[in-house]
Amino acid sequence: MYVVLVYDVNVEYVNKVRIFLKQYLNWVQNSVFEGELTDAEYLKIMNRLETIIKKTNGHILCYKSRDKRYLDIDEIGVRKAEITNIL
Repeated sequence: MYVVLVYDVNVEYVNKVRIFLKQYLNWVQNSVFEGELTDAEYLKIMNRLETIIKKTNGHILCYKSRDKRYLDIDEIGVRKAEITNIL
């Protein structure tokens, strides 16, 4: 599945969340990640994020699609980094 994950967490959790998510997804903006995940990876990520922020220290949204082809994305400006499949 293709996901766009957006988070707004307390400042003491920002780096923990960002460092964890960089293992699985592409960092596209300060609090935004996107990329392809398996169902197992998705569950692992969501469970781990729940333990990191303990539900009361922020908010995480994850938009899911079967494939990136089903998303219409409009952009203005310059990306933080190019999205690649190479880690």
